[in-house]
Amino acid sequence: MRPFKKIAAIAMSLALTAAFVLPSGVRAEDTVAPIPDIKISIAEGQDAPTYQAEDQEQNLTIKLENTGKADAKNVKIIPVLSDASEWPFEIENMTNEYTVGDIPTGQSGEAKWENLKVRQDVGNNTVRLFFKITCDDGNQNQFETNKYVFVKTKEKPKEEKPKPEEPKPEEPNKENPTDDTTVPMDGGIANNDPIVTGGGGSESGNNPVPRVIVTGFNTEPGAVNAGSDFKLIIHLKNTSGRTAVSNMLFDLQAPSSGTEAAAEAPAFLPSSGSSSIFLDSIPAGGTQDISIQMNARADLVQKPYSIAMTMKYEDNKATQYESSSSLAIPVKQAARFEFSELEIAPESVAVGEEANITCSLYNTGRIKLYNVKAKFQGDGIEGKDVFVGNVDSGATGSIDGIVTATKEMMSGEKCKMVVTYEDDSGKVSTVEQEFTLEVVPEAPPMDMTQMTDVPVEKPFPVIPVVIGAVAAIIAVIILIVLLKKRKKKKESVEEEDLVDEVDRFTEDE
Repeated sequence: MRPFKKIAAIAMSLALTAAFVLPSGVRAEDTVAPIPDIKISIAEGQDAPTYQAEDQEQNLTIKLENTGKADAKNVKIIPVLSDASEWPFEIENMTNEYTVGDIPTGQSGEAKWENLKVRQDVGNNTVRLFFKITCDDGNQNQFETNKYVFVKTKEKPKEEKPKPEEPKPEEPNKENPTDDTTVPMDGGIANNDPIVTGGGGSESGNNPVPRVIVTGFNTEPGAVNAGSDFKLIIHLKNTSGRTAVSNMLFDLQAPSSGTEAAAEAPAFLPSSGSSSIFLDSIPAGGTQDISIQMNARADLVQKPYSIAMTMKYEDNKATQYESSSSLAIPVKQAARFEFSELEIAPESVAVGEEANITCSLYNTGRIKLYNVKAKFQGDGIEGKDVFVGNVDSGATGSIDGIVTATKEMMSGEKCKMVVTYEDDSGKVSTVEQEFTLEVVPEAPPMDMTQMTDVPVEKPFPVIPVVIGAVAAIIAVIILIVLLKKRKKKKESVEEEDLVDEVDRFTEDE
């Protein structure tokens, strides 16, 4: 398999660009008036759409953008069907020519083929769809160019395998050691054929067009985060085995992208202020690297962003060439979130008792947090994991857990809440939040043996007291009666003595 086919299999998400061929007999250096330049891409976005056999009828939408310096008039796009097997749709369902109309410079238009039926014999492949685009500049100058985009096809599922495995993408540097492709898994590249723009000798079989392609790229650091600087390193190769190229000028332009408030700003900007790179030469069959420092805008959403790179160079006969390539650089958004103050009830527990710990997680970032979990750790506590679930950007998740005190912890001793989550690529990250919980010794159980030694308080003896009181009263009564009898007896004796005295006194007289 040739290198450019392997590159094409990776670059499914890219817009492809190429310059229009000038009218016959017109040299580039003789052209004074600006010309239109049309780019095409899949309208759904960076990802190539997938068309599966036996699916319902689907639509194919191609976006056309005029990046030239002149308005494009009477724009038409026609599928190029050199071989019916190269077209994944039923031919009878396809209207060949689509008239887009006028596309002013800096504007875009769409071509949409509706109700397409996918062929039953398509396999699990990446297919390159070719189109011919024609237009004029309103001054009877006609322009024509050929472009292509990538789509995926998926075969009809087999009855015994509802979800057949798709073949893995081809890895670089396996079959062709000279292919220096180092394409990130989330990114991609695409190259266009060069065209002669002026200068020395003309093309012939003895003087083939030297083709310079992008075989790969990488970034430093490897993950490009929104709002950060990074170094873009591009790997180039001169595929011509006989012709060296020189005086090479590269220009990189990122598309406008981002939030509505900053939709006109490019996704990437050079840190140095210049987007142009000069390279002296590349020998025949040789390779070279170029690099540039860039900055990714802070408000970019997490997805791949394309960079269009134009190349201008000369061969050894001063013939001038121009070509272009596209790079797709994945941009990551860092997860950002905050915790509310942890609420612990009660703040002090005894060994064996439980405490309730709650807080809120506020997702303040631009990406969704998946499979959020929390667990509580400490020398004197244990508890089950708390599953929070997915937390959308701008949403709030609640963490509510129960821990059990297992051993004594002094006041001020630290415990921690460990929160784990995944990003959209499945990468697991962890963050910790500290808190304090006092665990006091367990209260001693009551000693049942001591209860038998405690004297039992006797009830008040009501009956004996009553009996004693009655006896005392009777005794008092008896005493009173006796005293009265004794008094009467005494009085009687005294009275008798007095009578005797009177009698003696009378007798004496």
